[in-house]
Amino acid sequence: MNNLFGMLYALSIGVVGAIVFIYLNLPLPWLLGAIFASSIAMRFEKLPIKSPKPFSTPARVLIGLTIGSAFTPEILQYIDVYLYSLLLVIPYTIITIIAGMYYFYRFQGFDKKTAYLSSMPGGVIEMVIIGEEIKANISKITLVQSSRLFYIVVTLPFVIQYIFHVDISGNKLITIPIVDINIQEFLFLLVAGFAGGMLAKKVKLSAAYLIGPMIVSIALHSTGYITTTVPDEFLKFVQVVFGTIIGFTFRGVSIKEILLTLRATFGHFIILSLISISFILIAYYSFDFPIISTLLAFSPGGQAELNLIAILVVANVPYITLHHIVRLFIVMNIAPVFAKRLKD
Repeated sequence: MNNLFGMLYALSIGVVGAIVFIYLNLPLPWLLGAIFASSIAMRFEKLPIKSPKPFSTPARVLIGLTIGSAFTPEILQYIDVYLYSLLLVIPYTIITIIAGMYYFYRFQGFDKKTAYLSSMPGGVIEMVIIGEEIKANISKITLVQSSRLFYIVVTLPFVIQYIFHVDISGNKLITIPIVDINIQEFLFLLVAGFAGGMLAKKVKLSAAYLIGPMIVSIALHSTGYITTTVPDEFLKFVQVVFGTIIGFTFRGVSIKEILLTLRATFGHFIILSLISISFILIAYYSFDFPIISTLLAFSPGGQAELNLIAILVVANVPYITLHHIVRLFIVMNIAPVFAKRLKD
């Protein structure tokens, strides 16, 4: 009971951090706010808080189900139209990884595994999950990935609003609220997701409780058998869980090291921007897709955040979604395979 109380206490601190970030109108409040609050709280040794790691497995399942839910029949019918643009995602992702890894390893002194996962244009949570498995420096990975998302999510709205003169405002609902979902479908999806995770674990698949549910969700959503997605409240809770867990990884990390990593990440952000601009121009002039849709499709930010921006500016959501699904699929399959083979 003491451990449970400590974990719930830590999660409540994470929620407070999220609320502060929401009040300050900062990006990714449920994740970054929880990271910020818990990373401060864990430095006070007398606080009776515990890392909520036991919550991480169900949280991973929910993330996998959410990724797979993007593969709807409506999205899949556009694949042939966007095929050549989608193919550009392959060299875009590979060049991004190679350039980022070289930068962090050669100029910032990261070990190879940490440099590799820090360079991945994937989500904070996904890279931390893999980093934990291969014993990389997850506090650095967290800082780099969080900072990358922060820079992108903060920069893009200004670019869209002041360069393209498109107003960007609206609510921050990621998916549908729990009151609007089909409860029976969601419970079935949840059970199927846990089953997929256990099966993936049994066959020793990397990030099993993430990849297994993702595969199950793809199969169920792409056929139209299931239309329900993970509700918004669950995804916010997942972000708080991982944000709080991630915050605990900063135990023993100095403020100086945190600031140095943030500065290092800005250099990486410049590299990412140059690579992204190159591919945005290639796609725009080669395939004549709208520039804002192309900009969002080749921006290495989070899928949920960029799709939210796409909805707000009335961009081509299927086009953008497919590109981020392909990028995330490449990252999630490349990252675990090569990470385990890296030796310092």
